[in-house]
Amino acid sequence: MTIFWHRRDLRTHDNAGLYRALRNETDVLPIFIFDKNILDRLENKADARVEFLQNEVSRLANEYREAGGAMRVFYGKPLQIWKKLLEEYPEIEAVYTNEDYEQYAKDRDFKVAKLVEGRGGRFRAYKDHVIFAGDEIQKKAGGPYTVFTPYMRTWRAKLDERISTMVNDEGKELKVSFYLKPYPNRKYFNALAPTSKFGKKELVVPSLQDMGFEPGNIDIPPTEVSRELIKNYDETRDIPGIEGTSRLGIHYRHGTVSIREKCLRAMKLNDTYVNELIWRDFYSQILQHFPHVENGPFREKYDAIPWINDEDHFQAWCAGKTGVPIVDAGMRELNETGYMHNRVRMIVASYLTKHLLTTWQWGEAYFAEKLLDFELASNNGGWQWAAGCGTDAQPYFRVFNPESQQKKFDPEFKYIKEWVPEYGTADYPEPLVEHKFGRERAIATYKEALNGN
Repeated sequence: MTIFWHRRDLRTHDNAGLYRALRNETDVLPIFIFDKNILDRLENKADARVEFLQNEVSRLANEYREAGGAMRVFYGKPLQIWKKLLEEYPEIEAVYTNEDYEQYAKDRDFKVAKLVEGRGGRFRAYKDHVIFAGDEIQKKAGGPYTVFTPYMRTWRAKLDERISTMVNDEGKELKVSFYLKPYPNRKYFNALAPTSKFGKKELVVPSLQDMGFEPGNIDIPPTEVSRELIKNYDETRDIPGIEGTSRLGIHYRHGTVSIREKCLRAMKLNDTYVNELIWRDFYSQILQHFPHVENGPFREKYDAIPWINDEDHFQAWCAGKTGVPIVDAGMRELNETGYMHNRVRMIVASYLTKHLLTTWQWGEAYFAEKLLDFELASNNGGWQWAAGCGTDAQPYFRVFNPESQQKKFDPEFKYIKEWVPEYGTADYPEPLVEHKFGRERAIATYKEALNGN
């Protein structure tokens, strides 16, 4: 028997590790583990992301069942689940999965691989979550890039190094990059372990209630976006008052769509959208090469910044009650929908770290709690960029002016009126920190701290 372990790849289509398992092995049993180590840290028991996962895993189990194959789903701590699995199925010869680059996942996989290999089995992990992993895009002299633009150029050049032929759904031959060519998994579904090998109880997917959660009330964006949206992405992506972004982040995060497929389609439509996918790879490789960014700044001298960390100011920021309309609109959108427009994310992050002099790590943690599309590498990279302490970062002396940002990207107050209806009335407060004062204080604070290091 062979196990395929689903994690951030909740699909059968164009799945790199699943393809290798189905093509190379027989009696392939897909599994998924709802990880208590992660779920136990979630305070909100109506977390829409857990509901999303439960729905997607249930859909995946049904897809396998319709193909005649079984899928087992567990709730618990991965290492304990794996010990039980290896005892229950001593005939397991190999475990296939896709790579995960976060430190918790790497530590978990190391322990599981050691357990599997200690019993004579094989543990194999493949790249699927990104187009290029950390070691694939290197400087000419060797080593990782820490600036986006040269990374992007090398990324694009590598994509063109190997051109392959594929046949599309209409039977037409196309020339595409080898790195974007999809894996034809369904051709090999006959390698799946049949449902007849398992009892009905073994194939039950844990419910939300089984795991101590309940349904949320947040809508999940669809997996498909219009061709026109992507085609016009460079013109619409910075305007928060319209539907100008794909909102596919949650699907990239959990692999309910193929990054290769979306990139291949976007390359025919809009280079700016492709660049956003390259940013995703860029931050992932930063996390892989510089794991210290999970717990501190990329530029370690920024540890010296004497943050004010006013709790009342932070809570006002979280609630969207700073008295700065575009900041408040963004935070309220986040709290209500689990989403915040990309341009507004930069503005609210700048306001927290510069005007309020609150550590970027508080903001990072709040986004991690609220964002449907939370992904550690991108969230961390974005917050460090805003605070000036990351790779390719916004210099500390550049401080976003929220008012000029609003005039440029929401001139008719469409976005603000949607989320801050009391704006312009006596009920709307004065700013916690006025821009000129906040900017000058931030620049002076950063300059003094950094010049001393």
